[in-house]
Amino acid sequence: MGNEWSRRGVLAGAAAVGATIILAGAAEAVESGPLTIRRGDPRYDGLVRANNFRFVGNPDEVRLAGSTGQVVRAVSDAVRAGRRVAVRSGGHCFENFTADPAARTLIDLSRLDAVGFDPVRRAFFVEPGATLGQVYKTLGRGWGVTIPAGGCPEVGAGGHIAGGGYGPLSRRYGAVVDHLEAVEVVVADRAGVRAVVASREQNEDLWWAHTGGGGGNFGVVTRYWLRTPGADGTDPARLLPPQPRAMLTCLAVWTWDDQALTRVLRNFGTWMERNSAPGSPNAGLYPILDLKPRGTGSFELTVQADADLPGVDRLVTDLVTGLGVEPAYTYRYEAPWSHVTTWPGLGQPGDVATRRYKIKAAYLHRSFSPAQVATIHRHLREETTVQGGIQLIGYGGQVGAVAPEATAIAQRGAIMKAVYSSLWLEPSDDAANLAWVREFYRDVYSSTGGVPVDDGSYINYPDVDLADPVWNTSGVPWQTLYYQGNYPRLRQVKARWDPRNVFTHALGI
Repeated sequence: MGNEWSRRGVLAGAAAVGATIILAGAAEAVESGPLTIRRGDPRYDGLVRANNFRFVGNPDEVRLAGSTGQVVRAVSDAVRAGRRVAVRSGGHCFENFTADPAARTLIDLSRLDAVGFDPVRRAFFVEPGATLGQVYKTLGRGWGVTIPAGGCPEVGAGGHIAGGGYGPLSRRYGAVVDHLEAVEVVVADRAGVRAVVASREQNEDLWWAHTGGGGGNFGVVTRYWLRTPGADGTDPARLLPPQPRAMLTCLAVWTWDDQALTRVLRNFGTWMERNSAPGSPNAGLYPILDLKPRGTGSFELTVQADADLPGVDRLVTDLVTGLGVEPAYTYRYEAPWSHVTTWPGLGQPGDVATRRYKIKAAYLHRSFSPAQVATIHRHLREETTVQGGIQLIGYGGQVGAVAPEATAIAQRGAIMKAVYSSLWLEPSDDAANLAWVREFYRDVYSSTGGVPVDDGSYINYPDVDLADPVWNTSGVPWQTLYYQGNYPRLRQVKARWDPRNVFTHALGI
């Protein structure tokens, strides 16, 4: 496997010298096309079903591509036949983007999963089918480095990075796309279906669109190159953030009580307001406040941090104490970074034990208002059989050091992400669960038409309700909620690189 990483890295570096790679004619004769799976094949059912069982695709074919050339072939064939294309890397999309009934060709990138170092670009490359767990393991074991990506190891890198990417180290090192050096994309522009390399130096607009514009909009990503801005030299171990030796995790659990819940919620927001500036001594802490319905009997806070962060025990203690309510239970443990980042079940959005779910989300630039705190308390206090709730996830820190227009992530001033969820097993429970989480979210933002007009939301947590006038009565379009002032430029990039709208979905640009 190590030889494969090295070989592919050299090839990638050689290809990157030119701005565009056009694969046609003789090149196609050398490489066979992507594996094609159609109905009737025993592999078909497993390939058209992804992480959220609410959505099952029905494409005419699934094309499993293992190279850039095979992606070019798959897209070319679909365009020539007039078939709508959907693209999947890891299959963790919260909505039906890859299972849209209109999609006739599903391009599966799970075989395109190499991770390695490109000495020509002085950057690490990650292919879209690599899971975050694979990325962490390969970067860590090979070079002792990492990226500030998400905490669910089964998520594919393809969509995660295109939407911005963040996780336990982002308050310290920024979003994943803050380390994006270049990207290779198969586009379908006026010159035809071809692979293009984009960076700050060449095809800059296409590079910029992949720093938070979201997957499935401009083409098919076949490779990312990552290097921390300003990193010098040729030693790979100095070109990305260092992998922590271990992570300290603190779990604090409170018995569900009216006053305890509202006080902890208010004080957590205050702590985030005071400790989320770039360079804050507490930027190394990654807290998640998980509030559940009263029937569960408890709610909890999880804090993760580099175990070798100076004064980490005191910083964590001060955070928990500052919430103003003594926990019923606390537990701290230290685990190797390799364990924390490759084992599922850490409670991240999308890391679910059930197979049907609805996720809604919002950024927060400040803590909830008193009226919103009261609304959250009211909904969680009601008797319900729903397995769901709201998570407040620490954001800000180094993420806020980048200007809103420098990447496609506009909400650089946000300090938290709020994630509202409902999780269930049976299709017969769809209506009740969807109604619960939709009404919860609508009521929290009732003063702004049922959606977070002031703060917006994160495109990697897509929610088609924001485009539905039944649930969004604000008059503010979903495009503004996700992209704010960056949307006009994203439209320009779309018009240049995908003028025929080959790549689209329910929240497509």
